[in-house]
Amino acid sequence: MDYPAYIAQTRAQSRALAKAIPEAMQGFGGLSKAVKESGTLGVKEKEFVALGIAIAVRCEACIAFHVAALQKAGATREELGDVLAMAIQMGGGPAVMYAGKALDCWDQLAAAQG
Repeated sequence: MDYPAYIAQTRAQSRALAKAIPEAMQGFGGLSKAVKESGTLGVKEKEFVALGIAIAVRCEACIAFHVAALQKAGATREELGDVLAMAIQMGGGPAVMYAGKALDCWDQLAAAQG
């Protein structure tokens, strides 16, 4: 899968959704902002939690967005590996498949950034 293109396509779909149901999407956006800006954990740690959940529930678009957010937050590939290992430990075989997708996404986005 071409993750940079997939993220762009998913963002376009989200913008269309925001036009169709603006109040609901504004509410979701407000919740996301509030969760990331409050509490004792930093954004990077919260994004690692979100990625683990995305792998567990098998949401490929969520994986792509949280991997991109982790790169922006300064995460390393080694930290990603630790989180992927925990997701696999908790999720078994299906988590192995989606952890592989998360690693592929990381590598493609890192290569696209140069």
